[in-house]
Amino acid sequence: MSTSAYKLRLGPLPRTETVKLTVVLTTALKADLERYAALHAQTYGEPVDAVALIPHMLESFIMRDRGFKALKTKLPRSRLGAVG
Repeated sequence: MSTSAYKLRLGPLPRTETVKLTVVLTTALKADLERYAALHAQTYGEPVDAVALIPHMLESFIMRDRGFKALKTKLPRSRLGAVG
């Protein structure tokens, strides 16, 4: 079965402004991230660095977190640690 028959949760990556952060991962998580990047590249026909996936995965996770959404609407931005 080809990888195009599978649908990955993370779609094609958009172009965005970035801020650099340092992240420490377990070796197992890093290996899974690299495997995911390889599958993503096969699925969408464009090579992608595993590190480039991290912000998009985090954004997807946060957007789907119901508890965070509920708190975000109830608390002022300053209480959630917003900058600016």
